Amino acid sequence: MLQTKINKKKQWFLCAKPLLNPKLRLFCFPYAGGGSSIFRGWENGLNSDIELHSAQLPGREKRFMDTPCDSIEDILEGLLEAFKPFIGTPFALFGHSMGALIAFELGRKLNQQFGETPIHLFVSGKGAPHLDNNHPPIYNLPYEEFIQKLFTLNGTPKEVLENRELMEMYEPLLRADFKVCDTYSYQEGALLNCPITIFGGLQDTRISKKDLYDWKELVKGENRVFMLEGDHFFIHKQRDEILYHINEKLGLTVL
Repeated sequence: MLQTKINKKKQWFLCAKPLLNPKLRLFCFPYAGGGSSIFRGWENGLNSDIELHSAQLPGREKRFMDTPCDSIEDILEGLLEAFKPFIGTPFALFGHSMGALIAFELGRKLNQQFGETPIHLFVSGKGAPHLDNNHPPIYNLPYEEFIQKLFTLNGTPKEVLENRELMEMYEPLLRADFKVCDTYSYQEGALLNCPITIFGGLQDTRISKKDLYDWKELVKGENRVFMLEGDHFFIHKQRDEILYHINEKLGLTVL
């Protein structure tokens, strides 16, 4: 483990609207290159007894000067330490794309190390992690090819991709995040004993419906897939519908 990359004293979660006695907490994890800001305002769309915590990973926003993690193991090491104060209160996990991998693996690690299991797992914009990855690596492409690939993925602002100075700042983060995804290797283990809700984009050409439905093989609880309008980054335009389904699932839990 690369200890130089992990600062356990840093704030790994942000909470814009702390509750006095939350019935449960929802922890959210971003896609590659994204930060906690992609969940800004979500707290206002959640049921009043749900406290939102968005992950603040190294290399972005207030942690811009921190070295980005380039493996799922490094990310989980910091998150597990940061999660300790929250143990004992019911929680759910949500992640989009890279964040779906993080949410899933964090759920497994919390169960293994602390006997804690999420009451619900929400994954979005990501095929089931135990399936073969048929996409060639992105993180190690030469600069021009890397930039062109980012253009096609449509997740990084065009003004950033076309500005060489900005890319000099953001390129290490983007490459590290894509390395997390490209080098991830699923390890067999116990199934998560919780329900799962899966979101997919109707125009997302990289992920098939079968890849989404296969998440059901990794949990013991009920499963449901919702296909929403949009490409891989439907999470932005379909925020209200996603929050509707989250509230519906978690509302049944906290009653």
